[in-house]
Amino acid sequence: MFARVSTYRPGPESTGAPTDETINRVLEMPGCKGIYYLYSQDNTSLSITLWDDKNALDGSQQAAERIRTETSAEQHMQILSVEEFEVLTRELRD
Repeated sequence: MFARVSTYRPGPESTGAPTDETINRVLEMPGCKGIYYLYSQDNTSLSITLWDDKNALDGSQQAAERIRTETSAEQHMQILSVEEFEVLTRELRD
């Protein structure tokens, strides 16, 4: 599994949380396993998308860039960084 982590600085009075439409666009991409969106009290936020494999991650790059750019403009967010990772451990408890 692979992950793309994007770091943002939301505008004033905003967390920059994605809309349901944005979430659905991401989840509809081939190989997408899920999305997390995190907000910090220091006014930064992260989106973490999870992908089946490296091919899915690479194949999503252009569409993800388009969604990230559109969403950032709509929500007045600054994109600080975009990084890609291989997920080495995955454990969730209910």
